[in-house]
Amino acid sequence: MKFKFENTTRIHFGQGQIKKISRDIPQDHKVLMIYGGGSIKNNGVYDQMIEALKDYQWGEFSGIEPNPQYDTLMKAVERIKAEGFDFLLAVGGGSVIDGTKFISAASRYKQGDPWDILDAQSKVEDAIPLGCVLTLPAAGSESNSGAVISRGTSKLVFRSPLVQPKFAILDPVVTLSLSERQTANGIADAFVHVIEQYLTYPVNAKVQDRFAEGLLMTLIEEGLNVKEAPEDIKVRANIMWAATLALNGLIGAGVPEDWSTHLIGHELTALYGIDHARSLTIILPAVMKQRRKEKRAKLLQYAERVFDITEENEEQRIDEAIERTVKFFRELALPTSLGDVNLGAEVVEPVLANLKKHDRVDMGEHGDINLDECRLILQAAV
Repeated sequence: MKFKFENTTRIHFGQGQIKKISRDIPQDHKVLMIYGGGSIKNNGVYDQMIEALKDYQWGEFSGIEPNPQYDTLMKAVERIKAEGFDFLLAVGGGSVIDGTKFISAASRYKQGDPWDILDAQSKVEDAIPLGCVLTLPAAGSESNSGAVISRGTSKLVFRSPLVQPKFAILDPVVTLSLSERQTANGIADAFVHVIEQYLTYPVNAKVQDRFAEGLLMTLIEEGLNVKEAPEDIKVRANIMWAATLALNGLIGAGVPEDWSTHLIGHELTALYGIDHARSLTIILPAVMKQRRKEKRAKLLQYAERVFDITEENEEQRIDEAIERTVKFFRELALPTSLGDVNLGAEVVEPVLANLKKHDRVDMGEHGDINLDECRLILQAAV
């Protein structure tokens, strides 16, 4: 398939790279450092940031939530307008980086209500430049132009090349302080990102397929290794780099994609507060089961290349590939059904109503995952 690929984010990968910030932010910029609940003050990152910013005029804004909330982000926008910050520095995981992207766009949005960037998909005409220091590998937001923002029971996406980070610092050492739950969530998020760009139908994209399969195998291998050796920096480094490559545009170039797992999962998070990654591990197995006919060729390829399943008949291979995926999630102590998070069939209609409200219909690689199909997927997830 025809495609255009460009990624303009400069990556600084490895231990001690936070100091590289001073090379990538011009000295005449006034920097606003944006972060979440304050964990960076306990793991040494905050002190490194102070050192890196010592020659700058800078301030800080904290309190960005998991699933960043519109109202919180608008408080940062107000401060930027009042104090004249002209460079943003996100320090955190995907939520902080996504939130910073919206702050970047909303601070210079002149067409009306900034909520239109999300709700009406209004084009971003200008944005404050930003960079990021990644502390939780998962979303891949550090090197792409997309963001997911929440407001009440709405969890919406926007994209603009103007909010692509100028640079990203990836120091795997900072991930040593992550909890087992945070680590598992990050691995699952990255894993599903790869799956949704891979598990569709063949288009002879051999390079993208092999990249995707390599990332899946790495995430499975190191995902299990990190449980046994959480202090192993080599394991952490592989997870961090895999999560970035999972959503920097490379493996999705020139191939069909199916983001239905994410879009249905967003509604579960918005309505019931389920961790983003855990909504994905609940929905993905149901999508694989319900869409096995449409995804048959790639499911068989996935079974053979990722799990080395070759001996059974084709239907058994698909069954085992799905079960091995579920087993991997369970080994990371992640839920794989609605029942695992004490929910059941009562969620089906509210989720469908939200999908309709947000025009999340006609999804999938063939554009045929409508609300009826979503109902079947949700029922399979019970």
